[in-house]
Amino acid sequence: MNKGKAAVGNDTVTLTDNSTGRKLEMPLLSGTAGPRVIDIRALYSELDCFTFDPGFMATGSCDSKITYIDGDAGILLYRGYPIEDLAQHCDFSEIAYLLLKGELPDAGEKDRFVHDITYHTMVHEQLHNFYNGFRRDAHPMAIMCGVVGALSAFYHDSTDISDPQQRMIASYRLVAKMPTIAAWAFKYALGQPFMYPRNDLTYAEDLLHMMFATPCESYGVDPVIARAMDRILTLHADHEQNASTSTVRLAGSSGANPFACIAAGIASLWGPAHGGANEAVLNMLHEIGSVNRIPEYIAKAKDRHDPFRLMGFGHRVYKNFDPRAKIMRDTCHQVLDALGIRDEPLLELAIELERIALEDDYFVERKLYPNVDFYSGIIFRAIGIPEAMFTALFAVARTVGWVAHWNEMIEDPDQKIGRPRQLYLGPEKRKFVPIEAR
Repeated sequence: MNKGKAAVGNDTVTLTDNSTGRKLEMPLLSGTAGPRVIDIRALYSELDCFTFDPGFMATGSCDSKITYIDGDAGILLYRGYPIEDLAQHCDFSEIAYLLLKGELPDAGEKDRFVHDITYHTMVHEQLHNFYNGFRRDAHPMAIMCGVVGALSAFYHDSTDISDPQQRMIASYRLVAKMPTIAAWAFKYALGQPFMYPRNDLTYAEDLLHMMFATPCESYGVDPVIARAMDRILTLHADHEQNASTSTVRLAGSSGANPFACIAAGIASLWGPAHGGANEAVLNMLHEIGSVNRIPEYIAKAKDRHDPFRLMGFGHRVYKNFDPRAKIMRDTCHQVLDALGIRDEPLLELAIELERIALEDDYFVERKLYPNVDFYSGIIFRAIGIPEAMFTALFAVARTVGWVAHWNEMIEDPDQKIGRPRQLYLGPEKRKFVPIEAR
């Protein structure tokens, strides 16, 4: 199969305009994997028409070498590697290196990369003042949108997108500083002093340290919790052309600086239909309330006339199963066992829902299995992270994917500013009437 740009074969698709008889032959492009793609770029210029595809469910806006998903087969590949292998054998720093550079690092490359990321984790001290401008009850994602966007005001030496060296520095800064920015949003809401990053900790350990440590006493990071956080970061690092990644690419297509582009991605991720899914899982569990009410809500979920839906079950992309879910399920139970959690009502409720979904014919036949958001929400709850922080931690993980796609787009010679078309349904041209005659 082709390993570079999309290949043009001998096959074409012919479109005929029945009103004029004009024809257009459009080439079929073949990628490394997945369905063939019809190249419609000449459609408007040749036939004076364009496609209508709300949600872009049948439209490719770019070519990419980063991530591949086969939703029917339950496959997720980062740079060709199955997510199951990466989650089992790699830590997040290797995943970040792979997504950014295209290959897994050797030992020396990993050490240099970890060093470079580690020594970019601090943020400008004046950003303390920026946090103080928010209300204490501000949502962490609102804070992150503002702070990440403001980074361009502090790091002028890495905003020239035409300079590969500046792009690399900006990329490292974003990946390195996001845990600090997210942890400080958490601390700000609690009214606790900010904890600075530590160079002797791993990426996941440092994130946990900045969230849960205080100056009053030493804080030891539980290795089981750290491994769980590392896996959550790995499993959420990239997911092809999703809404937030597409937002980053669209913002970047205008030539916007990288900090502004990632801030745009954070804003898109904030939506409950995207990054807010694991927060919605916990809100659903709160609504159900107790194990005794599960049968009632299962019946509601099965009733197609009832608006209630079980959050965290099934997936828009994965029509069979979410390959990340089994990894997250195993990690979830490891965390619960390590913490000795047996009598927490909300977690007991979640585990019973999981059991039903894996055994009930209705869910099994429809392949409505628990997805990665279901289990990550339970883990966050178990280790003491409030629902409002769930999406912020998702943003920490996804930053490396956003940065990888942003770099790929900037380096693509065929890249153009995004400009979707529309099907206009408003009034035709009307005669203007002066206000005194209306």
